[in-house]
Amino acid sequence: MEIIQIRKAEAKDLERIDELLEQVLSVHHKGRPDLFKSVGRKYTDKELTEILHDGQKPVLVAVDETDCVVGYVFCLLQQHLDSAILTDIKTLYIDDLCVDESLRGEHIGRKLYQAAEELAKGQGCYNITLNVWSCNPQAAKFYETCGFKPQKIGMEILL
Repeated sequence: MEIIQIRKAEAKDLERIDELLEQVLSVHHKGRPDLFKSVGRKYTDKELTEILHDGQKPVLVAVDETDCVVGYVFCLLQQHLDSAILTDIKTLYIDDLCVDESLRGEHIGRKLYQAAEELAKGQGCYNITLNVWSCNPQAAKFYETCGFKPQKIGMEILL
């Protein structure tokens, strides 16, 4: 196995992040073609650049020994201050975590998750949350092995 390092994403990583975002879209399209397009971009380059500079939206990347991005985790720091019903806890929300499909099973996703957990602890977060599509049971199993348990369930009916 290659030596993997985790670091903060940089502008030079955008092209590779885009490629990995396409892999995520493909998984979702295969599972729910009624909801997800077969091609497209979740973010424009401008939006990705803005995210990389937003301290509330940290992005970490896993890189190999050549500094090539092989995975990422998009995070979002959330807090509902002065809510009428919610406590003021700080949450780290994992918006997206992806490892290159050719390297899955090499524990890179675990390293990315652990880095996100350390980030959350360093930010004083109470918890980490995320959403998993039911059409992606491999992702659900991965998160369960990391200790995640259901917090809420989204439901639908097709009309």
